[in-house]
Formats: sequence, C-alpha cells, structure tokens
Amino acid sequence: MDLKNNTILITGGTSGIGLELVRQLTEQGSTIIVTGRKQEALNDTKRRFPGIHVFRSDVSDPQDIERLYEEVTKQYPDLNIIINNAGEMRLLDLQDASKDLENITREIDINLTGTIRMVHQFLPHLTQKRTAAIVNVSSAIAFIPYSTAPVYSASKAGVHAYSQALRLQLSKTNVKVFELVPPGVNTNLQNDWVLPPNPSQMMDVDKLVSVAIKGLLNDTPEIKPFLVNVIKFLSRLMPKQLMKLGHREFEKFRKLNIQQ
Repeated sequence: MDLKNNTILITGGTSGIGLELVRQLTEQGSTIIVTGRKQEALNDTKRRFPGIHVFRSDVSDPQDIERLYEEVTKQYPDLNIIINNAGEMRLLDLQDASKDLENITREIDINLTGTIRMVHQFLPHLTQKRTAAIVNVSSAIAFIPYSTAPVYSASKAGVHAYSQALRLQLSKTNVKVFELVPPGVNTNLQNDWVLPPNPSQMMDVDKLVSVAIKGLLNDTPEIKPFLVNVIKFLSRLMPKQLMKLGHREFEKFRKLNIQQ
C-alpha cells in the first residue's frame, strides 16, 4: 500500500504507539489527523508536529464519534485511512469489588467497542474512495489470555476476531483491513501499574512502528513483530503452560495490590 498522499486519521495519537505512528507516517508524506481525549495532549502533539490536524474525541463515546465523523469528513473529504489505535490496559484483580459495573468494562468500551463504532461510522465514507484502509491495533495478548489484565485480554481478543471478520466481509471492496499486533511495548501505558513490566520483554515503540510501516507498504494483513509470531506459535503448541507462566505475574501483582 502506498503511504504517500493519503489522509490518515489516528485515534489515541498523542502518546505511545499512536504518537510514534504520527511521527513516522508524517515522514511518509501523508496528511495526518490525530484524535485524543485530552485537549492539552493534543495541543502538545500539534506543537511537536505543526503540520498535523487535531480533534478532541473519545472513542468510548458514540456521540463523540458521530461528531468527529461530521467534522472530519467535511473538512478533509479525502480521508481514506483510519487507524484504530486508542486503547487502555489495566492490571485488575477480578475479586476486587471496588470497581463498579461501568468502570470494570472501560477497556471493552475503549479498545473493542470504540474500534467497532469507528469502523461502522466511517466505513460508508471509506468505501467511496479509490483506495482505502482500516488498521486495527490489537495485541499479542489476543492469542493467549493474560490473567493480570483480564478485561484488556478480552478486548484485544475481540479486536482480533472482529478484524478477521471485517477483512472477509470487505474482501470484494476497495477497503483493505490490517491488524497491527504489538507485543509488550515501552510506552506510558504502564505508567500507573503497581507491577512494572520486565524491560527485557518489551519492544521499543519506534521499532514496532517501523515494522508496522513496512507491513502496510507490503500489504501484510496481520502485521506481527517476530516476538509475536513466537507467542502465537507457542499459544498453539503449549497454551496451558504459557498461561501458567503468565499467571505468575498475577500472583506478584495481587500481593502488591493488597499492600497498597
């Protein structure tokens, strides 16, 4: 896929993977539109990359998505690529009753429902373009449940399944469907975690996005760094052992969480 002279909308583009996508896609020569929940973060991103365009929007709010669609398609009718990157990951003890019913599903609302709603809202516009694409950001955790982040795991498994179904349904249209599957990545996603991740198991965000750019240029439907291919293979070969290995982190997390 050619990444020059496109108009690309990136949700959650003010930090982490999204911000690095802004940087590297700007270098490719496309018009970049960035959304995020916090206006201050959008302003900071705009200062770093003066050529981009920013819109405050929360993907967990359907009214925000409707408003975003009206504003963006009116101002930038050439929009032909959306990247559903906005996401949240929390470490959760499901026996902790302090989270209310609305709070406990927050990652579903942002990661999964937000992705589905964005696609549903923008798809009629994208199908009218000569070339178009949808990029959904899932996770290696989509292939193997991670007990320390159970709701996040469910949301990303959902994004993976949805992306596969969407690709099949759109196979006879001009809209390509890509799935970017990151491993653990060094971003501010982990800033509030009581149990920090092991740095040796994390990928640098610039390297991940370089893999993503290469995958898009080569029309690779499921874009996975080497480590994710290993995880996916092991999830088929020895799923129980892999889950038990990951569950050791939950025991550490629970002890730390209780001590707080």
